[in-house]
Parts: sequence; C-alpha cells; structure tokens
Amino acid sequence: MPVNRGAFTVLGGAALALAWSPLPATVFGHGFAAHMTSHMTVVAIAAPLLALGLVGSKSDPSLHRPTLFAAVPVSLVELVVVWGWHAPAAHDLARSNGFAFAAEQASFLVAGLWLWIACLGHGGSRPGAAQGTVGMLLTSIHMTLLGVLLSTTTIPLYAAHHGGSADALHQQHVGGIVMLLVGGGVYLAGGLALAARLLREGPAADAGTGR
Repeated sequence: MPVNRGAFTVLGGAALALAWSPLPATVFGHGFAAHMTSHMTVVAIAAPLLALGLVGSKSDPSLHRPTLFAAVPVSLVELVVVWGWHAPAAHDLARSNGFAFAAEQASFLVAGLWLWIACLGHGGSRPGAAQGTVGMLLTSIHMTLLGVLLSTTTIPLYAAHHGGSADALHQQHVGGIVMLLVGGGVYLAGGLALAARLLREGPAADAGTGR
C-alpha cells in the first residue's frame, strides 16, 4: 500500500496550527501547562507527522545529507534545545520577549523535525533504523526525566507564571505530567516500533546468505 505522504503533511500542519493557536491557553489558562501542551504538540505530534510526509520522498534530506541526520547526535542536539529552553531564565525570557518566544518555538520545531527525520529516514536501511531506535529511546529517557523533575519538585521554577503562587506549582506539575506521558510515551513508542521492525527483518547477514 503506497504511503499517503500528503495526508501526513496536512495532519502535521494542522497539529502545528493547533499547537500555536489559543486552544492550549483556553484549556489550561496561560500557565505552564498550556506551554507544555503546545510544546509536546509541536515535537511529539506535528514533527513526526511532518517527518512521515517527507521521509522516503525525493526531498528526504536524510538521503541527500546522511551525515547531518545521524540519529544519536541529533538526539543530543534535541536534548540541549529542550532542556535549555526549560531552564528557568530562558523559559521566563521567552514568556516576556517576542523574539525569544519565536526563537523558542522555531527551535522546538526544527529540533523535533530534524530528529524524527533522522530516526525514520535513511531509506529504511537497517543501520539507519538501528540508530533511530537508540535516538528515540534516548529522547524518551530525557523527556521522562525532565517530566519527572517538573511534576515532583516542590518549588515553582518559573517566575513568569503567576509570580510563584500555589497555582504556578500546580501548573508546573501538570505540565511535567504532560511531558512525561506525551513526550516520553511517543518517543518510546517510536523507538519500540523501529526495534520491532529490525527484529522482523532479521539480521542483514541472513538476508545476504539467503538463510
């Protein structure tokens, strides 16, 4: 069955529009939970859908520049982007400065899309899928760790949200749970799916010898 890349692209664009719409703030208010919902929609829903619309096509950058799309190094870049923007000073700056906010959102999208292309691309080769499995699992781990940190800390970390009130801590906990469940869960599922594909295909040596 042919892959309907156009449908993935449309769904990814719709998810991205939803992430950057007023809806997260309407549901969660203007606190940290709304930010995290938007963030997870960008990197764990829109980015993989957009990547699925691109990988395997003639425009797949992982086929033309494979060294720039090595999954493990790219996963480390994504880690720096995510943890860096969730440092209190950087997060608060993005809430109060339009340029910083645009840079934050753009870097989330670029890093997320880059990682998903790196993990899902490379023409479906076994080495690419193997690296993709590791990249996905590493990302799931660091998303889970950050989610646990945010959902269990007893100190409000972000002054930009309600001046450090009790509601700010509640919002922080909800946002951490969103990251833990959505971020950690989606990347774990991606890693497991790639691992399952590797197991189904069997060792490359077997295919080469006809065994």
